[in-house]
Amino acid sequence: MENKKADASLLVRYGFGEFACQISWYMINSYLMIFYTDIVGLTAGAISIIMLIARVWDALNDPMMGMLCDRTRTRWGKFRPYLMFTPPFLAIFNILTFTVFPLEGAAKVFVCLICYVGAGMLYTVVGTAYFSLVNVVAKDSQSKQNLSAARNVGNSVANILLSAICMPLILKFSSAVGADGTAVPDARGYFMVAVIFSVAMIPTFWIAASCKETYGSILHKTEEGGEKRSILDSIKTLLKNDQLVLIILNTLGGTIAIMGRMTLLSFYVIYVVGSYTLIAPIYLVISVGTLLGSFLIPMATRRLGKKNYMILLNLVMITTFVLMYFSTQNTVLIMVISFVTGLSNTGQGVSYGMISDSIDYCDYKYGIREEGLSSSFLTLGVKFATAVIGTCGVLFLDKTGYVPNQIQTPEVQQSINFLINIVPAICVGVALIPLFFFKLSNEKMAEISAVLEERRSK
Repeated sequence: MENKKADASLLVRYGFGEFACQISWYMINSYLMIFYTDIVGLTAGAISIIMLIARVWDALNDPMMGMLCDRTRTRWGKFRPYLMFTPPFLAIFNILTFTVFPLEGAAKVFVCLICYVGAGMLYTVVGTAYFSLVNVVAKDSQSKQNLSAARNVGNSVANILLSAICMPLILKFSSAVGADGTAVPDARGYFMVAVIFSVAMIPTFWIAASCKETYGSILHKTEEGGEKRSILDSIKTLLKNDQLVLIILNTLGGTIAIMGRMTLLSFYVIYVVGSYTLIAPIYLVISVGTLLGSFLIPMATRRLGKKNYMILLNLVMITTFVLMYFSTQNTVLIMVISFVTGLSNTGQGVSYGMISDSIDYCDYKYGIREEGLSSSFLTLGVKFATAVIGTCGVLFLDKTGYVPNQIQTPEVQQSINFLINIVPAICVGVALIPLFFFKLSNEKMAEISAVLEERRSK
């Protein structure tokens, strides 16, 4: 079959899948910690327990989901059915996660755990299927990178929209008023916005599900009739794929930095900068920067290569975090730095392309393609990063002396500033190290592609 380039329609429809993912997970990423502490009233220890248990379960659930996708055979393909039928159930659990139940003590913690774990499991289903889909709707490395860039565009557009409307909507539906007479978030505000976002998420996933798995049977031709592999055998093979492991390690460190910062950024804006109303503008300019940066990915990766461009993005991000640490009282400078941070926050789109290359590399070296399991390794890495954020971030925040819904002392403000800017800069610096050992250049991928084409033609 001819190796067609991804056309505009395919790019747009695939990008809608990431739009849906962001609608689904935006509030959990950006507001769950502050919802748990300020609205539900959970202690730092309780939140840490919830995050730890959820991630332990993910260590089992994510690989199983990846293997299930790889072994799925339906008239819709391997991955599309999960995008078609899972979203309504995910919507229900997203709403439950932002519901305050009339419970206290251990019962309250247990219900929060069930809701959060349920949402995470269902998000794994759609997330693994969606990421895996790119590897069967396109064949060559650059086409898959372009689709990954389209995914980043979907991410950015969603974040621009959500960052602009999320907190204003929460405040609109909230009836609580602060000491200065201005609206502050309450349980009803969070719940209503969770409902709105969850309902909107469902049809956007269905748009992504319209992407046909054009190359699925072609790419797996050499495996047809082969010996069935156990999950342990598949995991052992993937762990031999050093290129996959390197990107997962880079993604892990980068995700801890970026998601951790985004999760706690509301605390920085509210308690260090001193404004609820600046939350939406700051998230907005970050998202606008990410959107513009996403359009640069295809050109930059063609000219510089994925590895070199990723290193450049990480270096720029470290610089912006350090600058933000020294700019707490200059609103204009904060907005400018946030925009540049957004420009550098496009490494995710490049890493998706690098993961796709590592899947082809595994096929080239070991004769095995495990799109679902490989993708689940990445989602597991992201969730592990989320666990670190949820377990350590809130504990570190507690150690700063932070008191919910109160004006913080200068010492606490300084500690929050360090936690939200310098610690992520260090994490990105550590995440850079694996990139220097990544060897799948554009030239190497052209060689791998030619070898795989020759094998399939026999």
